Amino acid sequence: MTKSIFIDGAAGTTGLEIADRLAGRAEFALILLDDDKRKDPAAKREALNDADFVVLCLPDDAAKEAVAMTTSSHTRIIDASTAYRIDPNWAYGFAEYRIGQREHIASARWVSNPGCYPTGFLGLVAPLVAAGLIPADWPYTVNAVSGYSGGGKALIQRFEGDGTDIGFRTYGLDLAHKHVPEMQVHAGLAHAPIFAPAVVRALRGMIVEVPLPLFAMPKAGSADALRAALAAHYAGSPVVTVHTEAAPSELLMHADQAPTDRLDLYVLASPDGSQVRLLAMLDNLGKGASGAAVQNLNIMAGLDETAGLRL
Repeated sequence: MTKSIFIDGAAGTTGLEIADRLAGRAEFALILLDDDKRKDPAAKREALNDADFVVLCLPDDAAKEAVAMTTSSHTRIIDASTAYRIDPNWAYGFAEYRIGQREHIASARWVSNPGCYPTGFLGLVAPLVAAGLIPADWPYTVNAVSGYSGGGKALIQRFEGDGTDIGFRTYGLDLAHKHVPEMQVHAGLAHAPIFAPAVVRALRGMIVEVPLPLFAMPKAGSADALRAALAAHYAGSPVVTVHTEAAPSELLMHADQAPTDRLDLYVLASPDGSQVRLLAMLDNLGKGASGAAVQNLNIMAGLDETAGLRL
């Protein structure tokens, strides 16, 4: 049976990539608003309440407004904003990071799509904290670089359209980035991690790193134990790969990175095993945004969760 879906914010980067992943799929019929109706509250309210599924690709305040307008009991919502990511009334839309999360998403009316940086961080840290292999009360740091598409139209224009020559842009310098609460809550940490995000001259792609001084961490497992635990946790996942082969000499994020909805995880150790770099590679527009939304949509609709994904 065909399900109707309305993408609110369909003209933005995330909305366009979601629509692209849904193109040609008979399971879903898109509800489309004409350009002159997109900002018409009555037309929007009707679309929100007529749809079986709604995906919100909006700023936080607009997402909250759209949720308030959706009064139909049959409409189920996936929100790609930050608005509900730590709200206990919303299922957190990262199916793989915790046992039972996929089933929670499948039965939920409201699902909050994870942030791109938290997807990398939580994919690495949350299972290890849950297994007791790294401590919940450690002061973790997160170093990450992303393609500039994650910053929306203004940042894309800054990199592509106004002649500036930015090679590397670090930000979040007030240590109050909106992703930090999401990382802390869903990893079950006692302290907020220190988060150092940056943007590089690549449209898409992301590397997230968490350094671990195992020699100083109480009751931490060995590098081999961390790698084995992650491999066991994600065993059989069609989306997440834990690399257990010999450590690569380098990991590259290309300026013309191809779209992907995968998440690749690495546990890289020093020769004596006393230090570890946990590394996650993903597409900030894929598993970090649109790909995750489509995966969640598939799960909620009872379909193959990889349908339409780029794996």
